[in-house]
Formats: sequence, structure tokens, C-alpha cells
Amino acid sequence: PFRFETGIALFAKRQPRPFPPPFLSPPSASFSDPLSTHHQSRDRRVFVNGQLIRGQTNGDDAVFASDYFICANDGVGAWATRPRGHAGLWSRLVLHFWANAIEEEITQFLAGHQIREPDPISSLQVAYEQTLEATESHDCLGTTTVCGAQLHYKISPDDVAQQNPSPLLYVTNIGDCKVLVVRPRNEQNKQVIYRTTEQWHWFDCPRQLGTNSPDTPRENGAMDKVDLEVGDIVLAMSDGVTDNLWEHEIVSTVLQGLQKWESTQDGEVYKGRNRGRHEGMSVAAKELVDAATKIAKDPFAESPFMEHAIEEGLASEGGKLDDISVVAALCVKN
Repeated sequence: PFRFETGIALFAKRQPRPFPPPFLSPPSASFSDPLSTHHQSRDRRVFVNGQLIRGQTNGDDAVFASDYFICANDGVGAWATRPRGHAGLWSRLVLHFWANAIEEEITQFLAGHQIREPDPISSLQVAYEQTLEATESHDCLGTTTVCGAQLHYKISPDDVAQQNPSPLLYVTNIGDCKVLVVRPRNEQNKQVIYRTTEQWHWFDCPRQLGTNSPDTPRENGAMDKVDLEVGDIVLAMSDGVTDNLWEHEIVSTVLQGLQKWESTQDGEVYKGRNRGRHEGMSVAAKELVDAATKIAKDPFAESPFMEHAIEEGLASEGGKLDDISVVAALCVKN
């Protein structure tokens, strides 16, 4: 009965390390190789188990958006210094297998025509195990933090006819990526109705899934259910956003961006651009990435990361240059 309208915006601090074979076919290596761009050796798409890998890569981050699920994973950049380190591959594969598991769950639900409560932690555990299986045989090292939001619905026990469902969000988090739920209609300072809690081993070392990490979805995954309303905005963000912008700046940037996009120079509302509908989420995501990127590149800016570092007794100044990824989703009636 409900779905997401989504938008994605990205900024990468550096080009990602290319995925290794067999996930990406290597380019032609000699004159004896076929030169046709249609030949497999020239194929730049990425595959796992014969499937195109879902989502998008942004530096070491990976993002995904569909009608019922959004996700932002942050591969740990320190693996870039290791010869077999592929954090970007890890973040993308976990996302791919997680989206597959959730889609399979939705397909079974639709086929059965019965309400079955989603279990995103179990889906993520399956994705984690499949990623381990896919990477260990090829010695691909890496870790990633994870956050995702799955849209479902609930029906009140008093609704005997089951005609009045309400949207329900299942939010899953491991590490320091962030999911925020914003209700634009609420009065100022009460617009954030939900936020994930960051998980840390110690400062600048979040909980993460992957090589040599003790963390697993089943043991360390945090899952919350959030009652939504039509018109609520769900943001899934990598820490490149939250390390450079405070929460109130995130909310004001998104809402001001939407207001600017919806209104003409005369103050009239564009037809069809009501409450973020029809590409409004793409605008909101881009405004947020632009704002975070500006701080990240400013060596004299004040930032949340700088404050946290100083609290830990570390010298820090300015923003934190990092991969910045945002998926924005608007809850609408289907």
C-alpha cells in the first residue's frame, strides 16, 4: 500500500580501486585479445555469481534505492593501503546480497497474500555470509559499515476489515552510517522523529562487517521499527555527511532545498512539485551532498568530526574529507 520515491547524490574523495577478477572482467592485455567492445574482456560491468551487482559504488561507499528498500554502506578506507584490500567491493557485495534477500522476501510475501513481518537482521546475516563466501575464495579483504531502511506496513488490531494500513519502517544499522526520519509538517525542533545510534569499538573505529572483524549482523545488528506517515522523508547517509554537518544542518538543508525547488520566483508552487514529489528527493540529496562537501573541503571549518576528535584529545581542524553518499526517500501511497 506504500512505496518510496527516491533520489541519490554522491561525492567521492578519490576514484575507487577497480574490482578484481572475477567480479570485473580484466581489460585486453595483449594484441591477440579481441578488440571489440562487445567482447567479454572489455565489459566494465561488475558481476557476482553470474548476476549484475546491484547498487552504485561511490569511492569506498555503496548505495541502493528501490520502491521498498534504501541502503548506504561505507567501506572502511584503510583497506586501500593493503595489496588485496577492496573495501568498495565489500560494501557493494553486502548491499547486493541484502537487497536480493529482501526482494525475495517481498516476492514470497506477495505470492502468499498474508502479512509476514520482515526480518532485516536475518536478511543481512544471509548477505554477510554470502559476501564472505564470494570474497574469501579470491582473497579479497575489506570491511564495511551498514545502514538500511525497509518500508512495510501494519494494520491495527481494531481494523477487522484490514482496509486502513499504516506505513512501518524497519531500520537496521551496524557502525556509524546514519538513518534519519524527518517529518516536514512538524514544528521546528521536532521534525526528526527517528535517528539511528552510532556503534563504535573506539573513536574513528566503528563496528563493521568483514575481514578480521568480530562483528556480525546477528550479534551486533541494531533494528528498530518506526511508525511513518505519508510525506515523511527517510535519509540513509554515510558518515561523510554526519562528520561534516550537525543534525539540525542536515534537516534545514533538506527542507530549504525542497522549498526552493517547489516554489517559483513568484512564490507559487510548481504544479506536481508538492511535498517533495516527482524528483524532489534527488534535489534534497544533492543539496545535502553539496553542503557536506563544502565543509569537507574547508580546512578552517568547524565540524562534528573535529569536535569529537578534540574531545578525544586529538588535534583536528576543519572538515573531514571523505566519501559522501546520500539516499533520500519519500513515503507515498502506492
